[in-house]
Amino acid sequence: MGGAGGLFRDENLDLLSRALDTWFRIPGTQIRFGLDGIVGFIPGFGDLAGGLASGIIVLAAYFRGAPVVTIARMIVNVGIEVGVGMVPVLGNLFDIGFRANRRNYHLLERTLLTGRRDTYKDWLFMAVLGAGLVLLALVPFMLLTWLSIKVLGGLGIDANRSF
Repeated sequence: MGGAGGLFRDENLDLLSRALDTWFRIPGTQIRFGLDGIVGFIPGFGDLAGGLASGIIVLAAYFRGAPVVTIARMIVNVGIEVGVGMVPVLGNLFDIGFRANRRNYHLLERTLLTGRRDTYKDWLFMAVLGAGLVLLALVPFMLLTWLSIKVLGGLGIDANRSF
């Protein structure tokens, strides 16, 4: 990758992603983890701090001219890691295996190295994610409608009758 100066240089972003995700190795195993996995054990603060640190790579992608869909994928990766990471203990194990920062660094590297803009896979990923979020948003409304029909039916009120 070419070189924007300062904090957003390739070497610094690679170092940051490794420090957050793979800096340490459990002796005698191939299991690697980083500072993100460690600070995640601090309730409340850990996942927020890890998410903010992860934001540096996303910000670098923006300033270095990565396509919007690539930046969106990176934000989703961070969101998944922070969201699942909030689950005590299991979330930390997920953080160790998911490695959002390494994923994001490689997304940025691929985009800038190959000069490729967004690909159909990027757009497909975003379309599936968008459809999933729409369906997820509809679930509470569907449950509320079902519950309302059951409650009204239990009260002897015909829920299908118009007022």
